[in-house]
Amino acid sequence: MTETEVNVMRQAFEAAHSILIVSHIRPDGDAIGSLIALGLALQHSGKNVQMVLSDGVPSSFRFLEGSSRVRTQPEGGFDLIAVVDCSELGRVENAPNGVLAEGIVPDINIDHHVTNTRFARINHIVEDAVATCEILTELIPALGLTITPAVANALLAGIITDTLGFRVAGMRPKTLRISADLMEAGANLHEIYRFSLLQRSFQAARYWGAGLSTLQREGRMLWAVLSVADRRAVGYSGRDDADLINVLSSIHDIDISLIFVEQTDGRVKISWRAQPGYDVSKVATQFGGGGHVAASGAEIAGSLEEVQRAVLAATRRLLQ
Repeated sequence: MTETEVNVMRQAFEAAHSILIVSHIRPDGDAIGSLIALGLALQHSGKNVQMVLSDGVPSSFRFLEGSSRVRTQPEGGFDLIAVVDCSELGRVENAPNGVLAEGIVPDINIDHHVTNTRFARINHIVEDAVATCEILTELIPALGLTITPAVANALLAGIITDTLGFRVAGMRPKTLRISADLMEAGANLHEIYRFSLLQRSFQAARYWGAGLSTLQREGRMLWAVLSVADRRAVGYSGRDDADLINVLSSIHDIDISLIFVEQTDGRVKISWRAQPGYDVSKVATQFGGGGHVAASGAEIAGSLEEVQRAVLAATRRLLQ
């Protein structure tokens, strides 16, 4: 993080009166935590801020203060548009009710994905950070903003969920030090763990059961499938996999795990997880997706059968 880069961002935020903050479709904990933390910090400084997620905030993150202020669509005009934790603009534009109109160039892009396409006027990408919330923990004070207890809670929620409770291979001592600082600033570690990592709804548990019943293995590759019919049958309201991919990635003697989640618009969402030595972001980018070396995703038009065939073939080539 260069001083010049921070100064440019600080000047942009200070000059703006009305600010829109957005993140990607099917938001995870880092997207939600980044959006709420930056939004609350700017509101605390007196700015007029709209925080927008096209899919809203999942129930497991509604314990965060500020989550009730997140809208599904923006209203009015803005002096500045900031995108957080999003590797490419299509993941904002291509929502069923696109938050940003096609052709709009955001002002600021803050992210940690290695596949980020640097789509904004100001791009602050820190690829070795484990989460965008880790970047913001340092950036918010550098922008002249305050980390209140509510901001600290949102930031720690993003770090904990993106590291699966400090368990990913990219963990480093700095992340633990930052997390301790956030706890001292008022973040509630126990509450974050309970709501965002441990607690599951009855519907999500049944959804896991549907996915696990499809589990298949081929050598050191493993995959499962979740259909729209599965989602409707169990009453699960989300369009994601309810974090089932993290269960698959824990299975012994597997190098790459995948999950295919059918969407209602004729597309299929794929998530990859990999053990050290494999870069699944290379496969994801072949299909217009992206992410990290060990965890990536993509969304592809086509039937479940067609998408599975193409994606499994590409993933096999990576293993070989």
